[in-house]
Amino acid sequence: MNKFVLNETSYHGAGAISAVPEEIKARGFKKAFVATDPDLVRFGIVQKVTDLIAKANLPYYLYTDIKANPTIENVQNGVKAFKECGADCIVAVGGGSAMDTAKAIGIIITNPEFSDVRSLEGVAPTKNPCVPIIAVPTTAGTAAEVTINYVITDVEKKRKFVCVDVHDIPVVAVVDPDMMASMPAALTAATGMDALTHAIEGYITKGAWALSDMFHIKAIEIIAKSLRGAVANTAEGREGMALGQYVAGMGFSNVGLGVDHSMAHTLSAYYDTPHGKACAILLPTIMAYNAEYTGTKYRDIAIAMGVEGVEAMTQEEYRAAAVEAVRKLAEDVGIPTTLKGIVKEEDLDQLALDAYNDACRPGNPRETSVEEIKALYKSLM
Repeated sequence: MNKFVLNETSYHGAGAISAVPEEIKARGFKKAFVATDPDLVRFGIVQKVTDLIAKANLPYYLYTDIKANPTIENVQNGVKAFKECGADCIVAVGGGSAMDTAKAIGIIITNPEFSDVRSLEGVAPTKNPCVPIIAVPTTAGTAAEVTINYVITDVEKKRKFVCVDVHDIPVVAVVDPDMMASMPAALTAATGMDALTHAIEGYITKGAWALSDMFHIKAIEIIAKSLRGAVANTAEGREGMALGQYVAGMGFSNVGLGVDHSMAHTLSAYYDTPHGKACAILLPTIMAYNAEYTGTKYRDIAIAMGVEGVEAMTQEEYRAAAVEAVRKLAEDVGIPTTLKGIVKEEDLDQLALDAYNDACRPGNPRETSVEEIKALYKSLM
């Protein structure tokens, strides 16, 4: 039996943020807890949403203690702030960091027995849906607005931990490409490649099936056509990426990912490497590593990536073509090709062990080991 979980409601397209106050009122909420990061406040992005909330005569509390890789402390401070401000819903505005923090806060508020943030790791047996979240992404990549996953950094133990909980999915997703238009090119590239990683890993993961495959292969097609334009800040590229990353999220949230994400989580925990950048650097190498365990799926990926003449290729050829198409896209949008200057030789053993123990690793189509993961890191240094 397979299970699929999606938002109750989602809005798409330019101007979609106008739905935020409408949804707050329609659901009978009285005060919003707006969770975001300080940079988005500084650059006036969040104000686009808070102005709408204020215009609708709805009170809100602005919470900005959120780092790029959100920490246990960010969550704990958020729980305290939520309780003190008297809010009854959360509006998460930002990338994965804001939404992941919002999910953890919302879960703990309604499931106080999990107040120890570390207790949420893995598939926590929470009983109650989290505080209702209206998620407004400002990056096209994480798809946290439609997933049941969130990731928190344990600074003390230098590790990221993945939490998977059907109770944390936002009730409303508002995917407005205008909210993403101010993203710098490097961030657009990194988050876009994160979305592509979601789609490719979700397509080949052990849990993949017909319904998730439908989302993932379409997401690959949309992202391949849109990411270069989004990095160049064209309206078509932004719109395409806003949709493509969401479609990828609809799939992978329900079937899992693989060792690319496990290794990327560890890089972020150790070196604060931006998650999307880490995923992107790893992706061609991990695709090559997994190739012989993917059946004919790389044929579909090559076609979706826009490779011509795939029908006449041998299995070895279309697998190589799929990897090369992804490598070329990463190169075109300015993604580094190695981990040089990021990974330290003396950390390799622990990096590999932590990646092996990450919650995403079991979904990888190829069984792996600590030593093989270490070799993959080393190959990119």
